[in-house]
Amino acid sequence: MTTRGLLSAYRSELDAGYASMNSGDLAEAFRRFERAHILGQRSTRLHLRAHVAMLRVARRRGDKREIVGQLKRIVAAALFSRIWVPTGNTGGANVSATRRMPIPDDLKRILDGH
Repeated sequence: MTTRGLLSAYRSELDAGYASMNSGDLAEAFRRFERAHILGQRSTRLHLRAHVAMLRVARRRGDKREIVGQLKRIVAAALFSRIWVPTGNTGGANVSATRRMPIPDDLKRILDGH
């Protein structure tokens, strides 16, 4: 898959997340933003956008732990995206920011083709 294909898949996940958030399905929104995070980790801009989206969900939920976690991850993404990212990490505060995780098969195909 080309860079264009990766960006298209990333945008699709982000758009689906915002649509879910706007309809009140915050769990689905967060899941979609996690998927966007996996796809966008290698780009500082995309990585930051995914964390900002997760922060918005956390604020809507009133989830203080997730808010703090996302604020820390936004700073880390700005500083380290080009240097090192833990492959497959979903980006939520419920997992260590340095933990590598398995990549879902459909996203792996997208990343492998990039």
